[in-house]
Amino acid sequence: MSAATRIYTPAEAAAVSQIGIKAVHNAIDKKIVNTVSGAAAPEKSVRRRALTGDGLLRLKLWYGVGSTLAAERRQRLFEAIKANPAAKTVKADDLLIVDVAEARKQLNARIRDLDEAETIIGKVKGVMGGEPVFKGTRIPVRTIAAMLAQGADKADLLEGYPSLTARMIELAKIWTAAHPTRGRPKKLSDQGLKVTSSKRTTLKGDPGPSVRKTVPA
Repeated sequence: MSAATRIYTPAEAAAVSQIGIKAVHNAIDKKIVNTVSGAAAPEKSVRRRALTGDGLLRLKLWYGVGSTLAAERRQRLFEAIKANPAAKTVKADDLLIVDVAEARKQLNARIRDLDEAETIIGKVKGVMGGEPVFKGTRIPVRTIAAMLAQGADKADLLEGYPSLTARMIELAKIWTAAHPTRGRPKKLSDQGLKVTSSKRTTLKGDPGPSVRKTVPA
């Protein structure tokens, strides 16, 4: 399925466009982006909130330049893109020329990253209590992403998890952004993890606390 025809949940749209999920919902609520309704959406839970590929492009352009434009100028911009979808640049008016090709390039690169992440991450029966892991390992993806968010160093993660690669670390970030958890995150013990070693790491914005690096037993 091409990027233009596939459907994206708000969380996937946020991950691909690198825009906060609140901003995505704000754009949907203001009807700035195209959404899919009814049976066209893959699941009832995302109906009326799912975005098309065109909606993704609108979202990125709106967040980049469109949010500063009056509604009329923004609409002219989107209409110009729709009238010439293959154009590399679009002249919305005498004062605004937008590099649409670069926006598409960035979106397509992120979509490929998400697709790659989907192929190597998933739930495996009997492994880590059903937590999503990198296939072929017992490494919980959300644990890696959480440690990164708390300031863990990539080199330390690679040392602590021998089967982890730098590419897997990058894909963990986009995958967890596209698949946010609901409710409270599971404790490490709930994921079947045991702390076998620890290293003191300074967290962002806090000179004191430490983070335990957890290696599956």
